Amino acid sequence: MENSRGRQRSVGRNGAWEHVVRAGVLFLAGVLFVLLVSACSGGKKAPPIKEAVSVSAATVIQKAVPVQIRAIGNVEAYSTVGVKSQIGGELARVDFREGQDVNKGDLLFIIDPRPYEAALQQADANLAKDMAQLENAREEVRRYAELVKKGYVAQEQYDQIRTNSASLDATVNADKAASENARLQVKYCYIYSPITGRLGSLMSNQGNLIKANADTAMVVINQVQPIYVTFSVPEENLADIKKYMAAGKVPVQAVIGNDAGHPEEGVLSFVDNAVDVTTGTIKLKATFVNKDKRLWPGQFVNAITTLTSQPNAIVVPSQALQTGQEGQYVFVIKSDLTVESRPVVPSRTVEGETVVGKGLQPGEQVVTDGQLRLVPGTKIEIKKQ
Repeated sequence: MENSRGRQRSVGRNGAWEHVVRAGVLFLAGVLFVLLVSACSGGKKAPPIKEAVSVSAATVIQKAVPVQIRAIGNVEAYSTVGVKSQIGGELARVDFREGQDVNKGDLLFIIDPRPYEAALQQADANLAKDMAQLENAREEVRRYAELVKKGYVAQEQYDQIRTNSASLDATVNADKAASENARLQVKYCYIYSPITGRLGSLMSNQGNLIKANADTAMVVINQVQPIYVTFSVPEENLADIKKYMAAGKVPVQAVIGNDAGHPEEGVLSFVDNAVDVTTGTIKLKATFVNKDKRLWPGQFVNAITTLTSQPNAIVVPSQALQTGQEGQYVFVIKSDLTVESRPVVPSRTVEGETVVGKGLQPGEQVVTDGQLRLVPGTKIEIKKQ
């Protein structure tokens, strides 16, 4: 009985041991299989395939580039006249509309002329009366001159007659001056435009009593053809500006708003006689014909002064330039469609293009969009424009 139980325990222990052995064999076989596969593959994983980065590109070109100075300008009237009356009286007539274009010599206002016409008639009458008396006095002088020679009248009487004639002569001259002044006052009743230009707001309406030489103008006239654009540039540009003005006319363009395609063309005509010490700038003026009256007093424009032209300049789109720790650089596209980072020395920017003084050659291609995904050696694909 006891032997039978002993045999059963022995058989149970043997079965458990066989199970452990089988599990160990299977584990070793799996490890060997993994090692075998790893050995067959050389122990290296296949590198992932990188996709090409899609970018925009532009070609480096060589061309003549203008040397320009850009500034914000303000349009000013070529001349401004505040029209005032030189005499007082009732404003009898306004002969224009507000905002109207007028020519030099056009009638603008009429001050009631009747009081001044009456004064002129009185002055003319006084002149006529005194001239008649002067003629009579001159005749007496001629008559008494013969009588005093013959001794018929005393010398003192003759001298009195001659003095009276000279006094009347002076009175006539005063009357002539008074008459001319009265005639001038009548002319002042009619106010004409002194320049050709555009009228502003009417300050005095018909029926108002006008004061001579009042503080406020009756209307303001701005001459807009030609017209000025005033702007300031840094004082370091003064030497070049004077140099090119001495050599000939310096063209200036006035760009209105965002209409860069249709600038107004003018000529630099004035350089101020002193640099503004508070800002370090010099004031300039350019004169424009303003044929279509696009420029208007008080308007702000972009003033572009072209001094000269730089031939054979290396030019790239401005968006191609990137800024790094060592300065500015561009991504240049190589023949195998990979990119390299190349430092450049930019000079100046003109209308979205940058002149590069060093680092690029004409015909090379540079990346203009998509630089954030690039590093040197990156494979790229150029977008079709």
